Amino acid sequence: MSSPGRSSRNSAMETSDMSELAAPLPSSPANMNPPSVGGMDDQPRGGPGSVMVSEIDLSSPLNYGTPSSVGSSLRTPRTGSRGTPIRVRSDIQSDRRIRQVPVGGSQSDAMAALPPSSEIVPPSENSESAPTMVIWGTDVSVNQCKSKFKKFITTFVDTDAADDEKFIGMDKDAPFYLQRLEEINTLEEPFLPVNCGHVQQFDEDLYRQLVCYPQEVIPTLDMAVNEMFFAKFPDTDLRHQIQVRPFNADKTANMRALDPQDIDQLITVTGMVIRASNLIPELAEAHFQCSVCHNTAEVEIERGRIAEPTLCSHCNTNHSFALVHNRSKFTDKQAVKLQESPDDMPAGQTPHTVVLYVHGELVDSVQPGDRVAVTGVYRAVPHRSNPKMKTVHSVYKTHIDVVHFRKTDSNRLHTMDTDQIFEEEQIAMLNGLSKKPDIYDRLARAIAPSIYENDDVKKGILLQLFGGNRKDFSKTGRGQFRSELNILLCGDPGTSKSQLLQYVYHLIPRSQYTSGKGSSAVGLTAYVTKDPETRQLVLQTGALVLADNGVCCIDEFDKMNESTRSVLHEVMEQQTLSIAKAGIICQLNARTSILAAANPIHSKWDPRGTVMENIQLPPTLMSRFDLVFLILDPQDEQYDKKLARHLVSLYYRDQSQQDEDIYSMDVLRDYIKYAKQSYSPVLSDAAGQQLIENYVEMRKIGAGRGQITAYPRQLESLIRLSEAHARMRFCKTVELIDVEEAARLHREALKQSATDPLTGRIDVSILTTGQSSAGRKKRAEVATALKEMLKKKNKTPTVSYDKLFADFRNNSDIQITRDMYEDALRDLQDENFLAMAGRNTIRINQIAAQ
Repeated sequence: MSSPGRSSRNSAMETSDMSELAAPLPSSPANMNPPSVGGMDDQPRGGPGSVMVSEIDLSSPLNYGTPSSVGSSLRTPRTGSRGTPIRVRSDIQSDRRIRQVPVGGSQSDAMAALPPSSEIVPPSENSESAPTMVIWGTDVSVNQCKSKFKKFITTFVDTDAADDEKFIGMDKDAPFYLQRLEEINTLEEPFLPVNCGHVQQFDEDLYRQLVCYPQEVIPTLDMAVNEMFFAKFPDTDLRHQIQVRPFNADKTANMRALDPQDIDQLITVTGMVIRASNLIPELAEAHFQCSVCHNTAEVEIERGRIAEPTLCSHCNTNHSFALVHNRSKFTDKQAVKLQESPDDMPAGQTPHTVVLYVHGELVDSVQPGDRVAVTGVYRAVPHRSNPKMKTVHSVYKTHIDVVHFRKTDSNRLHTMDTDQIFEEEQIAMLNGLSKKPDIYDRLARAIAPSIYENDDVKKGILLQLFGGNRKDFSKTGRGQFRSELNILLCGDPGTSKSQLLQYVYHLIPRSQYTSGKGSSAVGLTAYVTKDPETRQLVLQTGALVLADNGVCCIDEFDKMNESTRSVLHEVMEQQTLSIAKAGIICQLNARTSILAAANPIHSKWDPRGTVMENIQLPPTLMSRFDLVFLILDPQDEQYDKKLARHLVSLYYRDQSQQDEDIYSMDVLRDYIKYAKQSYSPVLSDAAGQQLIENYVEMRKIGAGRGQITAYPRQLESLIRLSEAHARMRFCKTVELIDVEEAARLHREALKQSATDPLTGRIDVSILTTGQSSAGRKKRAEVATALKEMLKKKNKTPTVSYDKLFADFRNNSDIQITRDMYEDALRDLQDENFLAMAGRNTIRINQIAAQ
């Protein structure tokens, strides 16, 4: 480990003798008052014993070859002249001056290796004449490191670039990072992401130095890249010098495996962002003013600390400087909490979290719910119990200073927050697939290929992945039109409902998986907690908000508490979440699709009962589901044989079939991403007319019998399904074929879930009121018959409960159950015809009975 050496390095710098090489170089153009290092200007030139140490000033434009270093005047964008200022990197926290010492030879050899004082150049521009000069405390030679990296940029060819590394106009056969520099010149974004895997392929020793000494190597790589860039594009002005952002370090550590050996090293960890703080201003350059003579001094931050000047050089007054906040310079900073992914979690353990600090342009680049791979430098800082006191404990807190975020996951769909760059070959292949007549069935089969049949259910989930168009009707008072589809799967146990949910959960980038019994209302929405850092009340988001623009999979939906289930009403229709807790009043976005699975209350589906009687979910919640599928066990011998053959075949598949499944997964990812990115279908006149006719026809079915067979929510569901089907076909308009398929799928779901077992007809009122119109009519008839029977007994004001039930059952033409009898009594109580006097006594209202 090099951290003990680094700490002693700072104290040794102040007392060592330095030559002209150690003299202060011109400072950053952004800093017009370059601070001087004490004692450096007073050293004699070329004296014996003074060439042992040299320094590189990381804030000097001479070391980067920027246009602002040419000529005598310091030119910056602030003055209206061209120039690229040098910005000190907060994420690396390097020393402002990198100190070099010779190794592998005697002092006289080192002196002989240096050029005469008249030919002295900055070490960053020196040739290979002094290869033994290394950064103090490391084995990193600046000259060798820069020459290796320049050769890497000019020669490395990446033939198999990942999806997030591709860009428009990329040539696979040309040097990859030279094309990156041309893209920086075009976009003027001064950041160069470097894949550590590429560096490892090119030079193992350079990769080892990058991982072990990131504070010294990354600024060296910055200097090499900037020298190449400004030599190639001398007229380009950037916001600041190009900064290298390494990622995908092979030394990827599990969060639990991080230990003191990893401190100050480059690491890559994966996990899910669960919280992101507000913007924190961090001091970058402090402006001090003398309270006696008003002399000013500017001090830059170095390794997270600012050295306050003690003696005023103008009036020689001690401790007279005061900090002027509004003239100091600040940078953006953000604290992010990362939770380990379930794959890395040991069995029986709670998830581990780590704190990330994000600087500069990376602030707000990730949101809670994102699954990311974080590359950064692992830090340990002493814990301070009281922020107002300087004393610290001997306990150290660890965090990661983030250098790079990576959001992609090869096993999931593409994220929708950024546009994906597709090559022309890929686009041609996807367009060719969309022209196939059976593409709908092919994509449906690609979803959960290990699950047998359930074709309509898979098609419904496929359309849920594509989604409809989001429309804004806020000007008309309607608000946002929901584009996400909600699906409920209910049926017998062992029919792979949970496996379908797990597949979708592992497929979608922003997805959450919860269970009915293990979820609470605050766990789904948001809860208020006290921040341990600031000790203020903050809002922690729950599963529905973390799944924004994704899918929330809820298993065991029927076992949820009533209070937990009630929070879903607003989310499933308005796509928002209103919070008023502990003085925090806000409205959060929850644009999530709900995919829920429920079991019947008697474990086995009762074909004689409705969906409401089998699941007992509130009608207001059931009506918010666009599709309600029943997955029942058919109990058929031929079906059982096919299912058993399919299950057994899963255990002896050869590798070619597995590769075929993986390929279909990759195609599905690209297909859905390209469709959602490129197509927003609009309803055509013929499709709109067909939707109106379908809706009117659905209403007519029950109009003659007094049943309600459609609601406006069903019409909106048809529109969403039609748009999703048109997007699946790569079509910019919704046509008749899309409306017909949406109506067929909706009808299949209704046929399964909204069929009245008494009449065998579809009745949507089962989903909306919990009872079919035939059931309501039968209940009213039973209540009327009981009322007529009691009117005949108006001589007795009270009647026995059990005796009346026995008489009513004997005198009735149909079989009367106790439930029907109690419902009739309840209806008559609502009419004020009778009242219950105790458990077994019924008192008849004589006035109402006459």
